[in-house]
Amino acid sequence: MKSSLSRPDPDFPAFVSEQLAAIPALKSRPMFGAHGLYSGDTFFGIVWRGSLYFRTSPSTVADYDAANASWFQPNPQQALKTYREVPASVLARPASLLAWAQRAIAC
Repeated sequence: MKSSLSRPDPDFPAFVSEQLAAIPALKSRPMFGAHGLYSGDTFFGIVWRGSLYFRTSPSTVADYDAANASWFQPNPQQALKTYREVPASVLARPASLLAWAQRAIAC
């Protein structure tokens, strides 16, 4: 878990959009203090407080479990367990990030 004292990078949403520019019809839309990521009409990701979360399915969740990736939890009363944090090792490799995004879109 990240420290609540750390400040998210305000340029992170733009970084994510740049890294995912090859996604067909990529859109980033503001949503409830976060940014929703879409490929056309398919919602597949959330950028929130300096973290990136992708939609998971039974066929992809094991990779997130292996990385001990947390699920999207905007507050203590709400958790979207089908959206998991993309590991830093994946964020650091553009080809891997694109592959994980494509898997999230296909979910």
